[in-house]
Amino acid sequence: MVFPDLRSRRWLAFVLTTVSMLSGGAALAQPGKRSQSESVQKPEGVGARLSAMVASGRLADLRWPNFSNIRSQVTSFYRPAGYELAWVRDGQPTAQALTLIEILENADQEGLRAEDYDASLWADRLALLRGPHDDVEEARFDAALTICVMRYLSDLHVGRINPQHLGFEFDGSQKKVDLAEFVRQRLVDGSDLPMKMAAVAPPFPGYQRLRDALQHYVELAKSQEGVRIDDPGRLFPGDRYTDIARLTSFLRLVGDLPSSATVSPDEKIYEGALVDAVKHFQQRHGLRPDGELDSATVAEMNVPLSDRVEQMRMALERFRWLPYEFTQPPIVVNIPEFRLYGFKEGNELGLTMNVNVGDQYDFQTPIFENYIRYIVFRPYWYPPAGILRSEIIPPLEEDPSLENNELELVSASGQVIRSGNVTPAMLQQVRSGKLTVRQPPGPDNAMGLVKFIFPNEYHVYIHDTPVSVHMFSDTERMFSHGCIHVQEPAKLAAWLLRNTPGWDLERVQHAMHKGRDNVRVNLASPVPVLIVYDTAVVEENGEVHFFQDIYGHDAELKEELAKGYAHLR
Repeated sequence: MVFPDLRSRRWLAFVLTTVSMLSGGAALAQPGKRSQSESVQKPEGVGARLSAMVASGRLADLRWPNFSNIRSQVTSFYRPAGYELAWVRDGQPTAQALTLIEILENADQEGLRAEDYDASLWADRLALLRGPHDDVEEARFDAALTICVMRYLSDLHVGRINPQHLGFEFDGSQKKVDLAEFVRQRLVDGSDLPMKMAAVAPPFPGYQRLRDALQHYVELAKSQEGVRIDDPGRLFPGDRYTDIARLTSFLRLVGDLPSSATVSPDEKIYEGALVDAVKHFQQRHGLRPDGELDSATVAEMNVPLSDRVEQMRMALERFRWLPYEFTQPPIVVNIPEFRLYGFKEGNELGLTMNVNVGDQYDFQTPIFENYIRYIVFRPYWYPPAGILRSEIIPPLEEDPSLENNELELVSASGQVIRSGNVTPAMLQQVRSGKLTVRQPPGPDNAMGLVKFIFPNEYHVYIHDTPVSVHMFSDTERMFSHGCIHVQEPAKLAAWLLRNTPGWDLERVQHAMHKGRDNVRVNLASPVPVLIVYDTAVVEENGEVHFFQDIYGHDAELKEELAKGYAHLR
């Protein structure tokens, strides 16, 4: 995954100006309009009808009639203007209304669901306005468009569902949309509405790449229509294979077999360009790119492209949960990809490396945001309570020797016991918390020789590992108790300390292998760290990569989104 670097400064400045409005920044002057603090005469006629609709918090004409969650915003939009119609002039929809309806009808292009914004209902509503109608129809049309536009803006900016409802600890409260102000100031009498609406979306090139690739996969899904690849069990290059024509067709469809490559329709030998195309497919789907056509590879090929479309839509949704501004370029870990990315000044990719993450069954790595504040070289390891109970105490009961178990005990007063046997009474003090168990620093320490600290309630760190580095070559790397093991810890430490005078790679390596124990080094400035979960990623070269839903988060999000708009807030 190449995590979305920020846009160019000019584009970012435009986005941040827009976001400041959305986040409750100073209101722009609106000549001729009264502020909310000014008294407003009681509306009459169509205004009275519109006021009553807004006050009810429910509009039967809508696909999702209940809008009570944004009623206050709708009220703030209409009340200062005396409940005059915003989208209807002389009985006809304004040019802005027609543009916004087109945007809502194409909401699927953003990975949203157009029907959530009444996509199939607008044609009839417009037809009604073109014929004889009364002010009730005009009020309903106006209210419906305001509500749908506000829903769209909110969904595009912060997502359709609160990530914390799914255990993803991202806080979107700092980027909530001031819907009433934005719609009134930017859209009602505005121009270039598509650009203004697009500015609300995540300001990341990675989001744009994924959005563009989504449209391509939507079209590909229409072409696939149930085509399946026969599973040969395990096919090696040079073997005979009877399904060459179908395999060729599929690999051309998804772009792994170049159009310039020639494969005879009568070919029966699996070789040449076809093997290279399978390797490319495997590489894009998190498989070992060995060219062997095995059951795992065929299973990935037989995933309906409509399912790939859903993966991309869920990845777009998760982009909307992220913070849009960073105090420093971030460190990003994408769990399903088993990969860490670091960004440097100028928001360019600075380093990347493989990682090992938490076991998918018992020790899933949590998804959240935080700040790396300091690094500890040659750290102690203090086992968390769960690991202490299940993996530390049982071996001590069988062999009470501290030396054999490579452990130390520390009393509340700071006294350290480094040798001898652990008595039953001491074990009871360990269970009660009166004695603390720790593992001394060194190459066999569970933290390895360096750990990167972002204090959090999960007791999760990024750290080195004493386990063989060969584990990082596995295509699936889920061996930790929830922490994130990095393949090149010295490189990451030097990267994070690049703004701290005197710390280069050589000094980092000395601190890890020959330095003093338990040395803490504070970063010059806290570095944001984002632990994310994306199973669909578009690289800078346009390649679309898909990864396994190792923790089932995609399945859970899909289930929640399928419940419909009324259940998402």
